[in-house]
Amino acid sequence: MRVFSTAGLPAARRIELWEGHNTAALIGLSCHTAVPGALEATEVNVQLGRIQLARVTGSPHVVERTAEVIRRSPADAVAVYVTLRGDAWFRHGDGTRDLRPGQLLICDADRPFARGFARGLEELAIKVPRAALLAGTGLTSLRPPVVAAFARGNDPYARVLARLVDRAARAERPVAADEGTVLDLVATLAAGRNADRTVALRAAARCFIEDHLADPGLGAARVAAATGISERHLSRVFAADGTTIPRHVLSRRLQLGYAMLSSPGLTVADVAARCGFASATYFSHAFRERFGLRAGDVRREAARR
Repeated sequence: MRVFSTAGLPAARRIELWEGHNTAALIGLSCHTAVPGALEATEVNVQLGRIQLARVTGSPHVVERTAEVIRRSPADAVAVYVTLRGDAWFRHGDGTRDLRPGQLLICDADRPFARGFARGLEELAIKVPRAALLAGTGLTSLRPPVVAAFARGNDPYARVLARLVDRAARAERPVAADEGTVLDLVATLAAGRNADRTVALRAAARCFIEDHLADPGLGAARVAAATGISERHLSRVFAADGTTIPRHVLSRRLQLGYAMLSSPGLTVADVAARCGFASATYFSHAFRERFGLRAGDVRREAARR
């Protein structure tokens, strides 16, 4: 995790340094403010395998990805912007869209666009390399910009994607996101009805898993029933991504457990139960195998902070 902020920087250099950071850590942009030197912004950056995640907060400003910026700093990627706070607008070749908290936007990062935040912003950003999206998910083409709602009761793929990135890009007790899940969700959202069936099924299964990690009864049978396919078919879907349902569930529970061990007032047994483990002993054994650390030691170290 890396954190960059304009706080404390010379006013005359804030925009220059902010642009330089984004070019190196995420996507190159040209930034403008109504008042020179007024930009107050912070970015938390996380590298997730081939994918880059970020949490961005800032005062009112406008960013542009012009043809010249693209020429100087090609991204060869798809960008996802998840609006948490502050209304925004997005302008591209086909017109302008208004975006509100609870919506996410998927766009080609190498097509010119501009974005504005009249009252400031808090958002999550995801940069997915085009090669990873095309080769690893079955998506063969990119549609025009896509907008989806992730608030409760709306698109489940958008909701789980927003939650995964929100947890992974927070400064305290982050929960590592799963790269394969992020890829599947972005591909399914971007492709819509044209999404590869295997990718869409795996995305649906992973959504269900993320929603039910705390349930000790979570297993292949329940995931398959929720996804509407047989256990055998579900196994083939996950095998195509080089994993299995039990391995994926265990990995996600352990990642959640690692973050929860830093929560005040929770014992190792409490964490094990809240992560869906029927046995604290098994949780501790699996935790040590995965991270090379004792769960109790991680808990005691967190309690001393």
